[in-house]
Amino acid sequence: MKLSGMQLNSVKSAMRALRIGRVLLRYRLDDLLDGTPIERWLKLARPFVPKASPEIAALSRGVRLRMVLQELGPIFVKFGQILSTRRDLVPPDVAEELTLLQDRVAPFDGETARTLVEQSLGRSIKVAFERFDTTPLASASVAQVHAATLPGGREVVVKVLRPEIEKQIAADVALLKTMAGIVDRTHPAADKIRPREIVAEIENTLAAELDLQREGANASVLRRFWENSPDLYVPEVVWSHTAERTLTLERVHGIPSDDIAALDAAGIDRKALAAKGVRVFYTQVFRDNFFHADAHAGNIWADSERKDNPRFIALDFGIMGQLSSEDQYYLAENFMAIFKRDYRRVAELHVQAGWMPSHIRIDELEAAARAVCEPYFTRPLAEISLAEVLLKLFRTAQRYELTIQPQLILLQKTLLNIEGVGRQLDPKIDMWAVARPVLEQILLERYSPQRLAEEFRKRLPEMITHAPDMPRLLHAWLTQQVQGQSTAQINSQDLRDLTRTIRGAQRRTIAAILGTGLLIVAAVLYALEAGGPRLFGIPASVWIAGLGGVWALLAAWPRRK
Repeated sequence: MKLSGMQLNSVKSAMRALRIGRVLLRYRLDDLLDGTPIERWLKLARPFVPKASPEIAALSRGVRLRMVLQELGPIFVKFGQILSTRRDLVPPDVAEELTLLQDRVAPFDGETARTLVEQSLGRSIKVAFERFDTTPLASASVAQVHAATLPGGREVVVKVLRPEIEKQIAADVALLKTMAGIVDRTHPAADKIRPREIVAEIENTLAAELDLQREGANASVLRRFWENSPDLYVPEVVWSHTAERTLTLERVHGIPSDDIAALDAAGIDRKALAAKGVRVFYTQVFRDNFFHADAHAGNIWADSERKDNPRFIALDFGIMGQLSSEDQYYLAENFMAIFKRDYRRVAELHVQAGWMPSHIRIDELEAAARAVCEPYFTRPLAEISLAEVLLKLFRTAQRYELTIQPQLILLQKTLLNIEGVGRQLDPKIDMWAVARPVLEQILLERYSPQRLAEEFRKRLPEMITHAPDMPRLLHAWLTQQVQGQSTAQINSQDLRDLTRTIRGAQRRTIAAILGTGLLIVAAVLYALEAGGPRLFGIPASVWIAGLGGVWALLAAWPRRK
């Protein structure tokens, strides 16, 4: 009997689920699932699975979990990496072990890689490369890397996707979605954990890693941001030898940032390197809004040629992070509030950002934040882990109905990785002293008059386009207000107060519209003037813009009753 496509997928999912169950039992991780809907099925399977070997039985649960995730494949490795950032859900010993997940697996055949590269580039290896080494330099769960030489002698590395990897990931994503659905229906805090959103985030991350042309674009953008930087080097993409399933980059040489012995042997200033790592992270997040989100030691090397003024070399650009302008603002303000020990501000920001419901009492949340942070500030700053403080705040806030933000998961993971790398390089690094001036400078530049003028210039064409419509829209709105006047008598004090509020809002709206009109007039003058009238050396357009801004600000200012 021939099975339909849907039936075949169901059979495959069942077989995959059975294999996962067998692996969990072999490593004796079934105890982690006690109290879940899967527990009874695992109990039925236990008699058919051999007992754990003495070597496995002697391992801690964190090590066993890490080994299970590595054996199950790429999507489970990514899941474990993300889970390592959720220390509010995972015990500390397990979370620490999961941070060691490096996504390393056995390589596939080199001749197969050669064939895949030829198919992807549409030409033979002999034409595309002067030399192609079939023995891989590195192998991960999604792709592996081979050394090669371009015609002319330039050394490069070629990254090629594993065969059939898309089908394997699609099957695992489908299974993970099923598991998320079970958690969503059965877990009492599912609305806060948001398992479906987390799985969707993993799916999007893996989809990005499966498109090597997109990874090349990521590398190209990051290289542009850090071109000629003394702090970070990004290898160049060879676009003529890059496609959706193959990525070619210039070959770079460095030392993995966790190889302390090799760094010392090369004479590299580890303290300077650690401080640069922290600065690079905050700059990527808050200046560029484009950060390397897989920044473990295997992907972050130190340039072996630079000793006194060391720099990092970035590798593997499949996972890059970006935030909305709102998330950027609230995160930056949260960091600054923690630096200043302003717990009231921390509490207010969590509510204003929408991360917590508005009915939460600010004073209670402030007291909780104070209870978490103050014990840390009794220690020397060099001994304080910024990531640990933030994670404890996160765990505390969850008791006050904090909703998990999937878009921030990558940032949390990256922060933990960067702090881990920094403390390996320099155990006494003062993360706070390094991070604070960088963040202050970035925020100062972001909200400087020059930056605001630049944003104004960007929006100038749009404002000029809509300027001719403003008089007509203003006239129409005022006509509607006049025709809509009511003479009804209101006796209720509450309704009278409401009417007074509405009328005040109308007055402020009219003033705001007029103020906006002045801003638009200033925009037009700014675009057209070249040596126009000035007052005290300042162009007339700037005076008009200032008048319009003050008018709009006064219009928005609440009036006393």
